[in-house]
Amino acid sequence: LVVKVNDTLSINMMCVEGGTFTWGEGSALQQVTVDNYMIGQTEVTQALWKVVMETTPEDEYDSSTSGDAALQVGDSLPMAYMSWNDAQMFVERLSELTGLAFRLPTEIEWVYAAKGGQRSKGYKFAGSDILQEVAWCGTNAKGEIKQVGQLRANELGTYDMSGNVWEWCQDWYSSTYYSS
Repeated sequence: LVVKVNDTLSINMMCVEGGTFTWGEGSALQQVTVDNYMIGQTEVTQALWKVVMETTPEDEYDSSTSGDAALQVGDSLPMAYMSWNDAQMFVERLSELTGLAFRLPTEIEWVYAAKGGQRSKGYKFAGSDILQEVAWCGTNAKGEIKQVGQLRANELGTYDMSGNVWEWCQDWYSSTYYSS
């Protein structure tokens, strides 16, 4: 589904068919069921952020909370310099602009999509057993944030579900479940 944001910018949304999958690790494994939902094909780009929020990455960047992450600017780069509250405001404004109801995925939905949903082939990472095929990481990113959608997509056609930048979820994050 292509969602038009303005005359020059749109978002590709991917339909994720709900299903049941194994969630957790070790002795904490459980079966979890998710309903159908939509998820962006890529991370939110800086270009999209600028249109929706009317601010720039420079406006959002705070060196005191960004650790050693240097400010990187580019329309095709993922937006990486915002808080969870900023992300909530973004989806609210995006909903107003498009007339559709946007929200962040829950942690369970995000993991399910990263694993490839019902199309999952059981890869270790989101779309491959070889990290560098699907993820910008220490061995191939050289400490830089990379343009969205440049590596191989996962089984759902979503990009960058492993590596590149952290992504906010609607509910919470637990490192216990992050190895997928």
